[in-house]
Amino acid sequence: MDVLLSIKPKFAEAIINGRKKYEFRKNAFSKKDIGSVYIYSTNPIKKIVGIFKINNIIEGRPSTLWYQLKDDAGISEEEFFAYFKNREVGFAFQIVDVEKFETPVDPKIIFPNFVPPQSFCYLEFSFMHGDYEQDRSKF
Repeated sequence: MDVLLSIKPKFAEAIINGRKKYEFRKNAFSKKDIGSVYIYSTNPIKKIVGIFKINNIIEGRPSTLWYQLKDDAGISEEEFFAYFKNREVGFAFQIVDVEKFETPVDPKIIFPNFVPPQSFCYLEFSFMHGDYEQDRSKF
């Protein structure tokens, strides 16, 4: 199963360029069989700009995550702690096998009723491999 992850444009670009090797989230995925993660670059880009795999998910206190991963975080300390404000636990997704799409994908072409996910949504098919032609209703 794949995931579509909403990411601010500056962080999406940092992932694509290899400066951000961890994506930090307040919650982990409940499903464990995640294949690929599609990067949806939010406003003003509003396109799916690439794809990556998750090598590892690290759970921990935000202060511990920052201490261990800050060199590859791709985010400032101020932004990191503002994001995790009042949180006891956070998650770091280790990013590997990043691919930038030559032509970013407008999700409204694939999913006519597309509404960007607040954080992420599961995809039951790999739309970049044509599977969406059979069943676009699963999004």
